[in-house]
Amino acid sequence: MGFLRNFSGWEILIVLAIVLLLFGVGRIGKIGGELGSSIRAFRKGLKGDEEEKPEGEKKDEVENK
Repeated sequence: MGFLRNFSGWEILIVLAIVLLLFGVGRIGKIGGELGSSIRAFRKGLKGDEEEKPEGEKKDEVENK
C-alpha cells in the first residue's frame, strides 16, 4: 500500500470523518457487525471438519499418531 505513505495522520482523519458523514454511525456499525459475523462464520467453516467428528474418533486419531 504505497499510496498510504503519502497521507499524514490528519488527512486520514479527514477521510474517516467524510466516510462517517456519508454513511452515518448506524450504517457503519451494521457493516462492522456483519463483517465480524462473516469472519466468525468463515473461521467456523474452517474448523468444521474437526467439529463434525464424534469425540471417540478424535481420540483414536490422536492415539494412532
